[in-house]
Amino acid sequence: MNADRPIPINQIDNDVLAYQDTVFLQREELRSSRLALEFTKADLGMRDQGIKSTIVVFGSARTPEDHPDYIAAREFGRIASERGGALNEANGGHINVICTGGGPGIMEAANRGAHDAGALSIGLNIELPHEQGVNPYVTPELSFQFQYFALRKMHFAIRANALVAFPGGFGTLDELFDILTLKQTGKISGMPIILFGRAFWSKIINIQALIDYGTIAAGDVSHFRIVDSAEECWEAIIEHGLALTHGDV
Repeated sequence: MNADRPIPINQIDNDVLAYQDTVFLQREELRSSRLALEFTKADLGMRDQGIKSTIVVFGSARTPEDHPDYIAAREFGRIASERGGALNEANGGHINVICTGGGPGIMEAANRGAHDAGALSIGLNIELPHEQGVNPYVTPELSFQFQYFALRKMHFAIRANALVAFPGGFGTLDELFDILTLKQTGKISGMPIILFGRAFWSKIINIQALIDYGTIAAGDVSHFRIVDSAEECWEAIIEHGLALTHGDV
């Protein structure tokens, strides 16, 4: 059922409490309540599992298992989990935990790399007509379902210590530019943004054209870095000053 579709009043069960009436909660007028509940459910779920910070990985859901990008994303997920502190619970929580959209392709690869390392990983899945199944490598307690893209994006950003964007389509570009805009406008600071695959990104984004047209400043190129291997990706994150200790959420 479309949660934003108006619900006829005669479908509401007045004999149950409001929070138990799922038909009532799906009324268009209850959208603000659903937004609050959707944010809070994932937030509390991560707090309950001791998630202090994440490393977010974006990329195409269509990348097959034998593709070099899949292999690299899996390797990066393992490296980041082994070296980034995700296995360390000494301070009462987990830091730099791999976080993806929870689906197939690059998302699966990164979650799989964390699984290879014996670490937790997060999947922020969203209801879509296609590509919506959760991959089997997401930690079950850290698999969260979203209806609203905006709230999903918030959860990608609020705990992120770093962002890695592998080649992807509209969704990857949307999420990447959302984070780049937050960094450009000073809404977030310190988060390294790494683009994996020089050949891909140099064709997809003509940064020099944006500078030439005056739509971005020349200094805006400092907000991201392009790399070509999982090891180089990790080194770029460390050089940027990735926090390897627990922080407050």
